[in-house]
Amino acid sequence: MNLKQTNKASYTQKLNLIIEHINNNLDSKIDIKTLAEISNFSPFHFHRITRALLGEPIGAYISRTRLETAAKMIRYSSLGIEAIAYHVGFETPSSLSKAFKNYFGVTPTAYRKNKLFTFKKMNIVKITLNIKKPKIQDIENKQCLYYRMYGAYQTLDYMGAWKKLWEQVKAQKLFTKGIRHFGLPHDDPKITDENKIRYDACLIIHKDAKPIDDIGIKTIKGGKFAVFLYQGSYKYFAEVYDYIFNEWLIESGYEIRDEPVMERYISHPERVAEEKLKTEFYIPIK
Repeated sequence: MNLKQTNKASYTQKLNLIIEHINNNLDSKIDIKTLAEISNFSPFHFHRITRALLGEPIGAYISRTRLETAAKMIRYSSLGIEAIAYHVGFETPSSLSKAFKNYFGVTPTAYRKNKLFTFKKMNIVKITLNIKKPKIQDIENKQCLYYRMYGAYQTLDYMGAWKKLWEQVKAQKLFTKGIRHFGLPHDDPKITDENKIRYDACLIIHKDAKPIDDIGIKTIKGGKFAVFLYQGSYKYFAEVYDYIFNEWLIESGYEIRDEPVMERYISHPERVAEEKLKTEFYIPIK
């Protein structure tokens, strides 16, 4: 068995542990942190890996499994709707009925009577990503000024963070060639509470600097990375990660290191058209 086959088999075995746990605990609260521990996937990358392997977010998979299990029980058992709701993890029969109708287009009672589903049509938009094959690089440690923000990634004031950092570059006379904009998204929003999600806006600098107020100094750890160049809107970052962790990582033969990914923002979003923005994604590998 070659390295690629071994790597893919390892990911599949870990995913099977997750699926088995979900199937055996539909009547209980399924904790994402527990799933991450069971699978032994890196906490930094659990959500991206499972989404890539399953073809959908782990939360969506759990919800779908609960509803499809409920449908089978409604059709092939004589249990009441209330008992079925509790069996598949819904707190009340009404919450099952609402989710069931939203997913299948009919209520549980109507389905039991008619044994038919009316599926809703879903709008599926296929996105073509402009992303290059990765370069495998050994990256040295990098010194940076950074500003840490907390909260959902889509709500953060990125432009305000970069402004704060550049003010310190000016105030401490740190300007040189080669200052680069990096982002460190530390946490997985499917695992970490929204108000605890951490994101560091970083400027890579080449002179000694001092921490000032909420602006810190730190070293970004280097190592081996697969570096992907993507051109396009920031709003498709989730799809970029899906491609990396599914179509590339699992087939590549590489394993992920237990370090955060890094994003390097090459283009200025106020000067470059959205579809022409260039970003590098640094995936820690071993």
